[in-house]
Amino acid sequence: MTKTNVMRLLEAAGIPYRTAEYEYDESNLSGLHAAEQVGMAPEQVFKTLVTRGDKNGINVFCIPVDMELDLKKAAVVSKNKKVEMTHMKELLGLTGYIRGGCSPVGMKKKYPTYIDETCILFDEIAVSAGIRGEQIILDPQDLIRYTEATEADVTKNMD
Repeated sequence: MTKTNVMRLLEAAGIPYRTAEYEYDESNLSGLHAAEQVGMAPEQVFKTLVTRGDKNGINVFCIPVDMELDLKKAAVVSKNKKVEMTHMKELLGLTGYIRGGCSPVGMKKKYPTYIDETCILFDEIAVSAGIRGEQIILDPQDLIRYTEATEADVTKNMD
């Protein structure tokens, strides 16, 4: 197993975590696939989404893989009038990560980060380890503290 930057940062901060590797498929980078592969409930596996607000630029949202980001709620919590998803081609430049391997830990810059409030219902949640095919499993409170994330209701059911 390759040690990712995410793992090094968590270790340096003294945050316990474990990892789960899974087979990923270029044609199916869905979080639901990742959850199934690591054997966790979809509501416990969080995807990291990068958005752009009309007032304050880049914001990061971590939400369960079985939910959709509610752009209206996202705009309200991030104090924007409007929030939109960033383009995939911008992801690497903004975060240092690629689609399917974007983690809230260790982005190139410190962006305002919001995590869906349901995360605290679990002892452990999974987020990307910073590469495709690897998840970091940790206590959501540790993740919130480390990323200085704000807990908020930012999701809606998938259509």
